[in-house]
Amino acid sequence: MSLYRAIFRSLKTLPSISNDNILLMNSKVNLSSNVFIKYNGFRCASTITSNTKVLTKDDRRDLMAVFPDIVRELSETDIHELNVLYAKILQYNVSSGKKERGLALISSYKILAQPQHLTEKNLRLSQILAWAVEMLQAHFIVCDDLMDNSEMRRGRPCWYRLPEVGFRAINDALYIQSAMYQLLKNHFSKKPYYHEMLELFRSTVAKTISGQTLDINTRNIKTFAKRYTMDRYTTITRLKTSYYTYHLPVALAMLQAGIVDNELHRQAKSILLEMGRYFQVQDDYLDVFGDSKETGKIGTDIQDGKCSWLAVVALHKANDKQRALFEECYGSQDENKIQAIKDLYIKLDLPALYAAFEEETYNLIFTQIQQISQGLPHELFLSMLNRLHKRQK
Repeated sequence: MSLYRAIFRSLKTLPSISNDNILLMNSKVNLSSNVFIKYNGFRCASTITSNTKVLTKDDRRDLMAVFPDIVRELSETDIHELNVLYAKILQYNVSSGKKERGLALISSYKILAQPQHLTEKNLRLSQILAWAVEMLQAHFIVCDDLMDNSEMRRGRPCWYRLPEVGFRAINDALYIQSAMYQLLKNHFSKKPYYHEMLELFRSTVAKTISGQTLDINTRNIKTFAKRYTMDRYTTITRLKTSYYTYHLPVALAMLQAGIVDNELHRQAKSILLEMGRYFQVQDDYLDVFGDSKETGKIGTDIQDGKCSWLAVVALHKANDKQRALFEECYGSQDENKIQAIKDLYIKLDLPALYAAFEEETYNLIFTQIQQISQGLPHELFLSMLNRLHKRQK
């Protein structure tokens, strides 16, 4: 029996929010300390140590300074009309976000690379690689906003909402992904890790598409009991969010730093996928209870009938009357029904449960990080975890 099925079988008998929350966690993962580093042909047991600050206030500025060069590089064709369109697509969709994924890649590379390799040239390559990750993010959100019929993204209209764009956004999203692969070819094709890098991007795209497919297909499942399960939610979250948001940036930084040992990559993935789940639960909560001025978007999970953390937990905590209300109102565009779901969430104490869940999740991931005795440095993960904890946007 899965952990989550056991949780929901006993959920109504649990005496407190704290206990609910603890049971809603995955079990802790024991990370092996018998790991090896393969660097420049040598394989040895070791602990990688930090070489520099994790993330400075100038990193964002330095990353932005590279972007105009990338736009010029990717929008230089023989057709002036295309150059103008491509530049606008990149400027509107790629550069305006928080750039957390790109900055995570840069900070990870600065931690993992050997001191002698932290040259200006290599740091610039990490910035270019960071923009490739941000382009992948832009590709996904242009598609996601269109499929979800979203209105706002990053505090302004979604790309497809612009009068001159509309359904052309589908083609624009394809261009962004194509330009991303061209950027990688231009700068990394002669690197020894190029093949592994491309495979990492390819597999991440495939996983994200699979997660998106499951997410979109949720409303086609006939019964609510099968639509909104923790098993389904966990699968969607891992595929749709965790791999490209947390695993991809760090795994790319590891490749650039010359770290190819499978055990080290396994350790990193185990922790990073947990961070991705934490991030998605936060996203689900902020979609309903967040301040749109902070998040930069208007939440639509309720009216879209999303398999969200709030929906799954609410459905399994609800009594028969509350469950009937949920089934009547969830997924409706009617403002009164949307508000009824929000009121139900509050009545079920989901904000308090979420707060407890957040603390327990932080402690769980922190413990996983501390269990690494050899191999990857703790600060690689702790810096990301601390930026994630209690975020409001």
